[in-house]
Amino acid sequence: MIFVGDDWAEDHHDVYVCDVDGRRLVKRRFPEGVAGVAGLHELLAGLVEDPAEVVVGIETDRGLWVQALVEAGYQVYAVNPLAASRYRERHVVSGAKSDEADAKMLAGLVRTDRHNHRQIAGDSGEVQAVKVLARSHQSLIWDRNRMVARLRGTLLDYFSAALSTFDELWDRDAPAVLAKASTPLAARSLTLAQIRSALRAGGRRRNIDTRARQIADGLRVVGLEAPPAVVDAFGSITRSIVAVIVEINAQVAALEAQLTAHFDAHPDAGIYRSMPGFGAVLGARMLGEFGDDADRYTNAKARRNYAATSPLTRASGRSRVVSARFVKNKRLADAAHRWAFCALSNSPGARAYYDHRVALGDSHNKALRALSNRLVGILHGCLRHRSSYDEHTAWAHRPENDLDVESRPAA
Repeated sequence: MIFVGDDWAEDHHDVYVCDVDGRRLVKRRFPEGVAGVAGLHELLAGLVEDPAEVVVGIETDRGLWVQALVEAGYQVYAVNPLAASRYRERHVVSGAKSDEADAKMLAGLVRTDRHNHRQIAGDSGEVQAVKVLARSHQSLIWDRNRMVARLRGTLLDYFSAALSTFDELWDRDAPAVLAKASTPLAARSLTLAQIRSALRAGGRRRNIDTRARQIADGLRVVGLEAPPAVVDAFGSITRSIVAVIVEINAQVAALEAQLTAHFDAHPDAGIYRSMPGFGAVLGARMLGEFGDDADRYTNAKARRNYAATSPLTRASGRSRVVSARFVKNKRLADAAHRWAFCALSNSPGARAYYDHRVALGDSHNKALRALSNRLVGILHGCLRHRSSYDEHTAWAHRPENDLDVESRPAA
């Protein structure tokens, strides 16, 4: 068996190979791409006969290079960069760092400590597609939120009446009207017919007349105004930001349609859809982040730990502190938190559990975290047994004095 450390960069990979005793066999730099992968395969084939005898440590779990390593039959361990940094400090206290040294460090890590790390999960291509679409969809929403914040700040500088008129600056009405009336003067000049036309173009189908009157009254409120030249400049900025928001809205809708189609085509979609509070988007996010490798999580606790819903205990001597997990997959943790909130209005059992935690003194977020921890465990059981969610099975057996570790007082 040989151990390979792969320190990757955008255009090359530094590779260090050692044997079971830690003796260096070879070190080399390969270019990114087909030529580099072929050269690495040729090098390793000259050292071992069976690809399963190759153990690779690398600080990423995605990308075409990693995919090529997995498909070659190597044992590939994706080492968290934070864990790799701590491991480096065991050997180099001076702070020195280089690509070659990092490759050697990764080879040593998988040689001695690979039992403390996990191999890259064998997720299917279908779930990888769901993950890519779900992350891109969420990233676009985050981009839109940033643009909305810029729009809000811009309007605050010269057109405060618009902020009072529209509650959601990203949703249909505001972009449709502000595209035609980006300054106070232009807004006051809009007729009801023009506002109604803009609302229809923006996608509104109900209460058009009532909403048009509300917008007209709101935009005609007299307030402090900047000099005309400054107002015109801000108006140009507003129109450009609104145009970006409108385009992002269109792309979010297009990605959501593709995401829903890929999610519904996955074999696990029925189980996810059966869970309380899950729609296509939230279910797809959870499926994409959890993956579909049946051997990835040894038990419900492992899945909860990965979702960062389970509490973290720090105990030393007489000190014992229980807290939330801060090192986590932020996308998965966000989806789990939203899931718990949505489940409150879709599951009597989830609502009762949340109320029970609040009665014990938990804050809203802490109670939601405890609820999401319980829901992730239920999901794990459903996936393991290939069964849909059942409200009675999930909650009827729970005793009223069943407390999670997080609610118990510290010793």
